[in-house]
Amino acid sequence: MNRKNFLSSIVPLSASVGAFNKEAFLKGNNSIFEEDKKIKIPSYLKRGDVIGITCPSGYISLEDIQPAVEKMKEWGFEIRIGDTVSDLNFTFAGTDKERAADFQKMIDDPSIKAIMLGRGGYGAVRIIDKINFKKFAAKPKWIIGFSDATVFHSHINANLRIATIHSKMCNSFPSDWVNAELLQIDSIESIRKCLAGDKMEYTAIADEQNKYGVAEGELIGGNLSILQNLAATKSEIQTDGKILFIEEVDEYLYSIDRMLWNLKRSGKFDKLKALIVGGFNRIKPDDPGEEFGENIYEMILEKVKEYDYPVCFNFPVGHQRINYALKCGMKHRLNVSDISVSLIEIK
Repeated sequence: MNRKNFLSSIVPLSASVGAFNKEAFLKGNNSIFEEDKKIKIPSYLKRGDVIGITCPSGYISLEDIQPAVEKMKEWGFEIRIGDTVSDLNFTFAGTDKERAADFQKMIDDPSIKAIMLGRGGYGAVRIIDKINFKKFAAKPKWIIGFSDATVFHSHINANLRIATIHSKMCNSFPSDWVNAELLQIDSIESIRKCLAGDKMEYTAIADEQNKYGVAEGELIGGNLSILQNLAATKSEIQTDGKILFIEEVDEYLYSIDRMLWNLKRSGKFDKLKALIVGGFNRIKPDDPGEEFGENIYEMILEKVKEYDYPVCFNFPVGHQRINYALKCGMKHRLNVSDISVSLIEIK
């Protein structure tokens, strides 16, 4: 895809709020998904509101989050830095207990209006069952991140029916804004627009492998390996009637195929409204003599060939500089044609 032809535009959006079945959630009843279809939208932010930074997964230093801190202050927000920033326990930002405690403190603190993860890596799945979401459910706030943050996006969507933001994290903000690519800056600006309550609209040129069509549905998704890892758990993604987006990085082709078969065999593709394929980057080379023999296009189209919903390839989301913010749980319209692709947030 020619990224220079990718445009981002915004218009105001009014938020609607749905009810939350606390009794069902506290009992661990997955029927909450069926009982309460409406998504709850956290309050949008205004100047002076506080954004917390915590690291429920991998380590990041205080120095490395400074570009993000400075930019969010420039946007008019106050920043609260969590205890796990600069905390190091092997690859993690502290022990499981420390990371869970820091995340819990952030979601329970009523003065914090949004939480941005410091970075991805690995570790969220180790603490997700330690988190008490009771106060968060009563007064939601925006959870912001991607990659390992997919654990939170999927868990919160399936159990709490609260919108979240899939986007860049602190480690994705450039230290040199002057020489940063224009669309990279624009994708970071999309976080601010999401937090401000702007209606998000993205347009990209078409890929010749796309399957054409128009679909409306709740937008959900994230990192492919995380999504398949959550299968058969209470954090499992719910895909029926939704627009699913997936992305991946640093995997072998055969591993990606195996993950896709997991989604296929577990019925995650059966009742989709549409499929959005983001960046599949830094694919590991096959061992000589053991080439897989299919590319990303071929293996994905194989899994959805019997369905007539639209499929969009190379959407600018994932482990790449051009990674636009998406409101998970919010209703969107996807239009895939031979001319262009548009993804528009709708009421």
